[in-house]
Amino acid sequence: MIKIAFIIAFKNFRDEEYFVPKQIFQENGFEVKTVSSQKGTAIGGDGAETQVDLTFDELDAQEFNALVFAGGPGAYSYIEDENLHKLIAKHEGLLAAICIAPAILAKAGVLRNKKATIWSSPMDRRTIRILEENEAQYTDKRVVRDGNVITANGPRAAEEFGRKIVEYFQ
Repeated sequence: MIKIAFIIAFKNFRDEEYFVPKQIFQENGFEVKTVSSQKGTAIGGDGAETQVDLTFDELDAQEFNALVFAGGPGAYSYIEDENLHKLIAKHEGLLAAICIAPAILAKAGVLRNKKATIWSSPMDRRTIRILEENEAQYTDKRVVRDGNVITANGPRAAEEFGRKIVEYFQ
């Protein structure tokens, strides 16, 4: 069975970037564990709630086939999280991130020389700079796969992102 650790911010994760792919994973028989900085009820930016199964400290990344990161404003706090970076760097399976979360992967060093996408806007291109500063090749597409990394650029790509992850394991 494919096991996915779905990593979200405890407050202000992007609802559809978590719930849409999670439903796709479960419909395909994947086991999904929700991971965050603390246990309890995590709350999305639009008010949806979900229970956290594991904290970062409890997560053994090697037990999972994929680490998947949802975006949203709350994910900004994880971009500089060195403990999370270590967890990512040690993981040998699929790494996937949507919205601003590819910046977390970039800071962990796993996007070096890989094509990736990320959320940005004409007024705010900081996220693209984070990718480029960490030697990723920014690609202006909704979903990008490069080897064992899948990135997506935001909530409108949530379904395609989830399906691309399922496709990776088929």
